[in-house]
Amino acid sequence: MKGFLEDANYSIGLLDEGATLADVIDNCIYEHAHTEKRAFYVGDLGKLVKKNIQWQNVMAPIKPFYPVRCNSTPGVLEILGTLGVGFACSSKSEMALVQDLGISPENIIYTNPCKQASQIKYAAKAGINIMTCDNDVELKKIARNHPNAKLLLHIATEGITADEEVNMKFGTTLKNCRHLMECAKELGVQIVGVKFHVSGSGKELQSYIHAISDARCVFDMAEEFGFKMNMLDIGGGFTGSELQLEEVNHSIRPLLEVYFPKESGVHVIAEPGCYYVSSAFTLAVNIIAKKSAEYDKLLPSGVEQTRTDDEPVFTYYINDGVYGSFASKLSEKLNAIPEVHKKYKEDEPLFASSLWGPSCDELDQVVESCLLPELSVGDWLIFDNMGSGTLGEQSAFNDYQRPLIYYMMSFSDWDEMQDAAIASDTLMKNFFFVPSCIQLGPEDRFSTAA
Repeated sequence: MKGFLEDANYSIGLLDEGATLADVIDNCIYEHAHTEKRAFYVGDLGKLVKKNIQWQNVMAPIKPFYPVRCNSTPGVLEILGTLGVGFACSSKSEMALVQDLGISPENIIYTNPCKQASQIKYAAKAGINIMTCDNDVELKKIARNHPNAKLLLHIATEGITADEEVNMKFGTTLKNCRHLMECAKELGVQIVGVKFHVSGSGKELQSYIHAISDARCVFDMAEEFGFKMNMLDIGGGFTGSELQLEEVNHSIRPLLEVYFPKESGVHVIAEPGCYYVSSAFTLAVNIIAKKSAEYDKLLPSGVEQTRTDDEPVFTYYINDGVYGSFASKLSEKLNAIPEVHKKYKEDEPLFASSLWGPSCDELDQVVESCLLPELSVGDWLIFDNMGSGTLGEQSAFNDYQRPLIYYMMSFSDWDEMQDAAIASDTLMKNFFFVPSCIQLGPEDRFSTAA
């Protein structure tokens, strides 16, 4: 069936209603206590189902195209493919992953702004025609290697935050759109729509007004050149918050009704990535080394000092870092907040602590400063909202293996998937039942390497 591999290399724990995410984490840690204590993820695929329902309730008929770079693990791609979500791919490998699910080329967009000629040829051979373009050099390269391509002109948007620096690097101006249309007409390449991207910041909602208005100008311009444009891509920037989604919808709905009414025949799409996967994955890491030192300025800002002069500050080294699951720390502000897995007393003293990855690199700092009870080598820390950024593309560092992934889903979410017309006999190849009193043995392993 479309959306699911015949021979899936993973399985999904179908949880009894009494079982919880915490139960799954406890069981996995119990198993790892007798082995190598490898870092691992627990992926709640039911959250993808919930997010898709939320999207349909708030944003329909805007069709989501999931950016594969956010999280390319097989469970995520197969669930989203089965739910009818399209895919935005930035490389040959991502296109191949999606193709292996049986996804139609019409539901795949090649979005890399700087494409390799060989990968454009791959897209042409695979029948993946829709791709983005924002300059004449890229346009000529596409014309040479994929003459049947259907282009979305990527236009820049007005932004005031650092997040919007993307629009300074990629995206063309209205003035240059005319030049690109002249080139496309001369080269015989089709232009079928417009793409833009607006930051997920609430302050940037005003930017949608400018972006959608500019897109309308480009559509009007296209008519002068005889291009029949029928697609508008409003990009990503969706955080996963239902409130933010409703705010975006409230901002764009009136504009779309005015500039791109239903009778215009324009299909509006979006690229929600973090929206789907961020909250669906929880990461568990193990403490592999520990140091104590004199107290310095590691106390988090705004936290009242409650220590005596001889209290230690602890530095913990964990078996995952910025060269793995925390790679986003190198390029953006990732606010990683650890939770201690083991139980400790409410009145137990907390100490200024920092967390570092296993590489011994000065850049491999996961958490600069936090308050934790004194921990030991072998203890576990839990990080929520870790589903976006590096899953599916990590490499091992210094013999530290990539984290395992344990997939799970509740019965209620399973029922919702059935309501979405997914055949149970096909899906049950990948599912197995997990009762509320979880105690899985090694033979019940339900994991795959990232």
